[in-house]
Amino acid sequence: MIVFALPLLLLLGLVLLLIVFVLMIELRVLSYAYRKIGVPPRYMFAVLVLSLVGAHVNLPLYVSHGTVVAINVGGALVPILLSLYLFFRLGLQGRMLIGTAIVAVIVHGLARIVPGAGIAVPMLIPPLAAAGVGLLLSYRRAPPVAYVAGSMGTLIGADLLNLQRVTELGAPMLSIGGAGTFDGVFLTGIIAGLLA
Repeated sequence: MIVFALPLLLLLGLVLLLIVFVLMIELRVLSYAYRKIGVPPRYMFAVLVLSLVGAHVNLPLYVSHGTVVAINVGGALVPILLSLYLFFRLGLQGRMLIGTAIVAVIVHGLARIVPGAGIAVPMLIPPLAAAGVGLLLSYRRAPPVAYVAGSMGTLIGADLLNLQRVTELGAPMLSIGGAGTFDGVFLTGIIAGLLA
């Protein structure tokens, strides 16, 4: 019995070490991405935690045809606040607005109403579109342009431009930046910053 316990403990220790190693790498990648976007290092962890924890928090805004329309803290509120910070801080307003419009048009064309669930967007197209727009509009400062264009373009194109179709959902709640678009918004900002 002791002979079998030792390899099992060693295997458990190696698995735990692997998990810690993967988490450290992911945190360093996210830290690098946020730094490239323009988030000061002292705020990176707070933004990351607010985004991930806030993904589970929806703030009701109003009721439309029996469906509660809410805003998701992690998938909409945090990206909106971060985008506004970058928008006013970096002096790239024109490029960010053009990029946001382009990504919004692309995402709106791809967004699909999923009855009973919400609005779904393919996960990889918005970050690729945002990175491309960021590189085309502002090669030297592409990451913040890509972040704002990707995050805001995804929210506008997927959720805001489809609010009039709320009756097609048949769901008790529509969350702006929620389930169907959270991954798209969160990943779009991070991946677009890294790619650009």
